[in-house]
Amino acid sequence: MSVTDLSLLNQIKGRLGWLDDRQRVIAQNVANSDTPGYGARDLKVPTDFAKALDNNRNVRVMTTHAAHIAPNTPTIRHTVNRAPDSETTLDGNSVVVEEQMLKMAESRMAYDAAIGFYQKSMQMIRLAARKPGAG
Repeated sequence: MSVTDLSLLNQIKGRLGWLDDRQRVIAQNVANSDTPGYGARDLKVPTDFAKALDNNRNVRVMTTHAAHIAPNTPTIRHTVNRAPDSETTLDGNSVVVEEQMLKMAESRMAYDAAIGFYQKSMQMIRLAARKPGAG
């Protein structure tokens, strides 16, 4: 088992990927802030696995071999949603640059938090893997 197989690190990786995609969508919104008829978009929040199981108790995880360990995290597909209009100009553009900047700052803070969590997790793994008594 390698370090990259740990579910915690895979979850952090998934979160970072979602945040990266969200930043890309926000950047497209800002780039199209003067485009007539362009509607602001945002990514749908990833589904919580526990909620998905609660909503559908008939979910079965399949494996190809009896010795395989069943995965406990779903594959998250990012879907882009048209954001609700808070303000629409006469030309039909619904991008409010100030709102996009707030979303970008929020995503950046979440990204920094996830990176910090990843770094702390790696430090704990290194500490656990050290030979006892090694300084």
